[in-house]
Amino acid sequence: MNEDIKFIIDTAKEAMDNAISHLEKQLSNIRAGKASPAMLGSVMVDYYGSQTPLNQVANVNTPDGRTITVQPWEKAMLQEIERGIMVANLGFNPMNNGESIIINVPPLTEERRRSLAKQAKAEAEDAKVGIRNARKDANNDIKKTDDASEDLKGNAEIDVQQLTDKYVTRVDDMLSLKEKEIMTV
Repeated sequence: MNEDIKFIIDTAKEAMDNAISHLEKQLSNIRAGKASPAMLGSVMVDYYGSQTPLNQVANVNTPDGRTITVQPWEKAMLQEIERGIMVANLGFNPMNNGESIIINVPPLTEERRRSLAKQAKAEAEDAKVGIRNARKDANNDIKKTDDASEDLKGNAEIDVQQLTDKYVTRVDDMLSLKEKEIMTV
């Protein structure tokens, strides 16, 4: 196989891998009834004047399926962490007991479950768009390759399509797993 074409296919594969890893991150942020430290992954805290991720100023744990505890490394950060959780607008009501912050994760209503499933579907669709864009870019680059025969270009486009199909199937599998997790009471 031509070096240029191999590089184009590798680049497309890397872009598709990035779309999958982004989807994994986005799906982990969608809560499915069970408490998880990843739920607070988007929380930023004002740490002496700079915005810092929560996990860099405190330990985040889940002692059980309905509770998240946040244990700051410095007691002075309790109010800032509490404020950061409120500002992140995750729908949580943090309770400060002077030592740590406790968050009770309420059970999901049927309506909220449906809305989260829709959100997961939208994230999966975004990942598919990213994968298709990588395919389009790869196919355009293959067509622009000068030192490859038409047969080689055609075979490369077939390889890119097979790669695309494989990644779209992975996205569908991830989505169905997440939907099942969200809809399970």
